[in-house]
Order: sequence, then C-alpha cells, then structure tokens
Amino acid sequence: MKVTRFDIEGLLLLEPRVFEDERGYFLESFNELRYNDFLGGDYRFVQDNISRSSKNVLRGLHFQYPPHAQGKLVSVVKGRVLDVAVDIRKDSPTYGKSQVVELSEEKHDQFWIPPGFAHGFIALEDDTVFSYKCSAYYQPASECTLLWNDPELSIDWQVKDPIISSKDKEGLRFHSFNSPF
Repeated sequence: MKVTRFDIEGLLLLEPRVFEDERGYFLESFNELRYNDFLGGDYRFVQDNISRSSKNVLRGLHFQYPPHAQGKLVSVVKGRVLDVAVDIRKDSPTYGKSQVVELSEEKHDQFWIPPGFAHGFIALEDDTVFSYKCSAYYQPASECTLLWNDPELSIDWQVKDPIISSKDKEGLRFHSFNSPF
C-alpha cells in the first residue's frame, strides 16, 4: 500500500495494491492490524455509511463534537469526488487550512480524516457512491456544519452552482466558530 502524507498532520491518502486480470480486480479494502499501523493509533471503526449523489451534489462540511468526534476512512465505490478536510484543531499550525483530494473508483484510493477535522465532498459524476468507515457512532445532537463556501476557508470546490441541502447552506461561519478540538 502506498501512503501519502500531507502538510496538514494526520491526513493520509491510502492507495491499496490492486490485483487485476481478465476477470476483474481484487483489493484489500480494510485490515485492522495494517491500517492501525498507517493511521498511527488504535482506531476501531464502529459504523459504515454509504451515500449516493448526483453530479454536483455537495455534502459538508460536517463533524461531530467530542466525545463523539469521528475519524473517517472514506472512498469512492462508483464515480468520482473532490474530497475536502478542514483542520479545526485550535492548537494546530494548520488550523483553518484545508486539504483537497480527488478520489475515484478507478484508483480505489482512500482518504483518512482523523477526529478534529470538518469533512465534505462534491460528486463529480452522476450516481457517485461514497463510502465512510467511522470511528464513532453518528450522534445527531453532536453534529455541526461549517459553511461550505466561507470565504475565510477559501475552498475551491471546482463547481459554480453545487446542489446543497438547506442544513449545509446554513453552516457556521469559521470566524464565529469556537472549535472544541
């Protein structure tokens, strides 16, 4: 497995070995022992989620407050996304900075987003299927959303008029946000 680290500490792009032949392909999408080595901790994934989105659907920027903060191992089963993680760890030298990666079904890559980050993505193709492995259960009372197009975050979503839920349209502005991390 190829592991790419970023300037924002904690984020990882994981590219698994894919074995292809005339029948199709095989890859190991998760192995707790190996992944905990890569992730630098003893993470236990307790919930898997799958979403399907039409082209230009934007979801995010979401996170959960401690003690229900989630680490997410995300990947694309079908289609392509632009995936975004925003560092919301107050003492981090990259607080407020974002990392953008493109994930696709062709590359089979995975993006690790540890607790302390807001996360979102935009579907770049119709019928995009997105998978999340989460290190904590979903707790609606702990959920929070940052405003996806906040100028202070300067995220280039690469789509002019994304399709956005009303909840995501009303996310918090970063300058008024008091991070719990």
